[in-house]
Amino acid sequence: MGAQLRVYRQKIKSAQTTKKVTRAMELISASRIQKALNRAQASTPYSNAITRAVSAVASYSNVDHVLTTEPERVERAAIVVFTADRGLAGAFNSQVLREAEELAELLRGQGKDIVYYLIGRKAVGYFTFRKRDYVRSWVGGTDTPDFETAKEISDTVLESFTTDAADGGVDEIHIVYNHFVSRMTQAPVVTRLLPLEIVEADEAETSGKSEVFPLYEFEPDAETVLDALLPVYIESRIFNAMLDSAAAKHAATQKAMKSASDNADKLIRDYTRLANNARQAEITQQISEIVGGADALASSAQD
Repeated sequence: MGAQLRVYRQKIKSAQTTKKVTRAMELISASRIQKALNRAQASTPYSNAITRAVSAVASYSNVDHVLTTEPERVERAAIVVFTADRGLAGAFNSQVLREAEELAELLRGQGKDIVYYLIGRKAVGYFTFRKRDYVRSWVGGTDTPDFETAKEISDTVLESFTTDAADGGVDEIHIVYNHFVSRMTQAPVVTRLLPLEIVEADEAETSGKSEVFPLYEFEPDAETVLDALLPVYIESRIFNAMLDSAAAKHAATQKAMKSASDNADKLIRDYTRLANNARQAEITQQISEIVGGADALASSAQD
């Protein structure tokens, strides 16, 4: 009985230690969420404005640009996967990897070869463990993304996109990342980055909005404007996705650590109850032994 009581007390101590760690991680993530969310929200208007500008140039000009024109035959597609460098975030990394796998299956069903660009150690570990190939990876800094990394990723995928498929280039670029919906919900998002999908003008017409789009004059010409705008567009979209993914990561970590702390509390309560029961049983047994011994002594004295 004493050994069992010691086991319960050891488990209570272990759960209390775990709770201290998970509670600390929960508070750290909670303190980082707002800052990461502010950065993501601050970058969104710029990203939307650049997207609108590129859409305007492509919609209101007759130029056929390589970055906005659908190729006749798509041979190879690139998928950029955004994960985190660390775990302890519930399904944050697994759901974006699962979404990337589903996208890859869909594209393969369309007869396209797939190449991967990975962001975050979790994506690299996932592919390395399964001995699967990827073109390039970026690790470190996923909690606090910097624009230099986003520009490097943008330059890499743009170079691949402007290279012929026969020479190892790609005809499409898709990004898969987690979008911050709320502190409780992070949804995986799949977006085709290139070729650019021009939807603004059509959406305005079908939605019944009364907004009047201005007339544009392009100097020196629309193709030169696209050459200047599209790299900026790719950089802003990738940087915005990195910031959004970072905010979602902190929220997922906070939620997972709160759940772990709650589970630790439950374990402590359960093991405390079991320890009390074991202690009560031990006391009852000791009392029974004392009473039994006293009765035996009394009986022997009478004899």
